Amino acid sequence: MPDAVRRCPDDGFFEGDTCPVCAGRGTHVLDGARRRQLSKFVSGALRHFPEDANVELDEAGWTAFASLRNAVERKYDWADGEALAGVIATDPKGRFERTGVGDDSGSVAGGRVRAAYGHSVDVALNGTDDPVPATLYHGTAPRNVEPIREDGLKPMGRQTVHLSDSVATAREVGCRHADDPVVFVVDAGAMQADDRRIVKRGAETYTTARVPPQYLSVLEK
Repeated sequence: MPDAVRRCPDDGFFEGDTCPVCAGRGTHVLDGARRRQLSKFVSGALRHFPEDANVELDEAGWTAFASLRNAVERKYDWADGEALAGVIATDPKGRFERTGVGDDSGSVAGGRVRAAYGHSVDVALNGTDDPVPATLYHGTAPRNVEPIREDGLKPMGRQTVHLSDSVATAREVGCRHADDPVVFVVDAGAMQADDRRIVKRGAETYTTARVPPQYLSVLEK
């Protein structure tokens, strides 16, 4: 269960019991259960079903913060701008990006917001200049091993293939699909040497159009 979200008057939103900057208690914003519920809805609205949520995305996936706030308030009678801003600011994997609010991490109004990755709707995300590790990882269910060995990793229902920067994160992703996930090792260095583009999206996710099988191997348990 995710930690609760609190808000420090000086340092903005944080997760857990005390502000990591000043060690103050701040004020309660959301408990862990509601944080998870709201995060799932926001992810879906920005990645997969903006029309159902009555949210309009531009070509790069951005929508007005106020529009998304209205959507979450329609969905949940306990949600408001502060709850939404807290979920966006404290997401541990950097699933969301927000712009147009300056450096105030505690801002609860204004600006634009989008999902950093994971879209099934058609958007054009700009890449970053962040360096890419030589080795990345991908977690999946055992039933997918042979098809991946034959055809490589494909986006399936998403726009891009998602890769992780650590074995632990890849296993965590794989556990969404099976209790005993398999982790593939991705030779990201060789891919980039062959002019296959990989970009960092969010805190620990990297995306690429496809990973052909020659860049993949199964991590031995």
